[in-house]
Amino acid sequence: MTFDWDDLRIFLAVARARRVAPAARALGIDPTTIGRRLARLQDGLGAPLFETIGGERRLTERGQTLLAHAETIESAALAAVGEVSGEAARLSGHVRLSVSEGFATWILAPALPDFHRANPAIQLDLITASGFLNPSRREADIAVMLARPRSGRLVAAKLGDYRLRLYASHAYLAARTAPGSVADLAGHDLIGYVPEFIYSPELDYLGEIGAGLEPVARSTSINVQHRMIATGAGIGILPAFIGERDAGLVPLLADAVELRRSFWLVTHSDTRQLPRIEAVVRWLRACGASLA
Repeated sequence: MTFDWDDLRIFLAVARARRVAPAARALGIDPTTIGRRLARLQDGLGAPLFETIGGERRLTERGQTLLAHAETIESAALAAVGEVSGEAARLSGHVRLSVSEGFATWILAPALPDFHRANPAIQLDLITASGFLNPSRREADIAVMLARPRSGRLVAAKLGDYRLRLYASHAYLAARTAPGSVADLAGHDLIGYVPEFIYSPELDYLGEIGAGLEPVARSTSINVQHRMIATGAGIGILPAFIGERDAGLVPLLADAVELRRSFWLVTHSDTRQLPRIEAVVRWLRACGASLA
């Protein structure tokens, strides 16, 4: 068969984005062209690579097989380009980091000026969209995740543990009697996540504290939840690295309620040794040390 290697690049983009339109934007190619190239690739291989379910392009069994080989080819090509161009040895370039909103806002953002002074040629993107981008699908170079990934060609290591506690504002406690027990929380206004949009089970806090606890004010954003708690809208759970940085908040039921979670540092095995990736990883580890 006549084979165009560039069709693999298009196949990888669609496999990772799961839709043609975002893949087209990422590649700078017209969606019609992508459709035509995918059809040519499938016809040449004599096997369907995708099936469309709910508007998403999902890999068939043959598609999964091709994905593994295509990623190996991509990794070899990137390594060759890096070695020949000298990029692999330079402390420069673009790094995309997928990270939770709270960690990015309260830990990483204040530390960014020092990082950029030390690494002026590294362009760092902090992606805080709901859910985490996956280094295995090349959506991100590095991810700081709430759980260790179980599949993919990834290198994962614990970045650090952190605590979560109940907090309320001075204004809220001036108007309401502070809860003396977990059972008392049922009589208070609680702040929490929108259940349908909890993208990780590690964020289901209230259910872990007590049965039947329901928030009256909800948000998908931990920063919005923090502002609601700080302005007296109710009692909520915050990571201690947020709550302890706000002098206007009071920790509640410290002896009865303290949850623990972990951040995991995840990189792709093929790019982990690049100097720019190593530089960001070292910075993340230094930032993670402040969680304890």
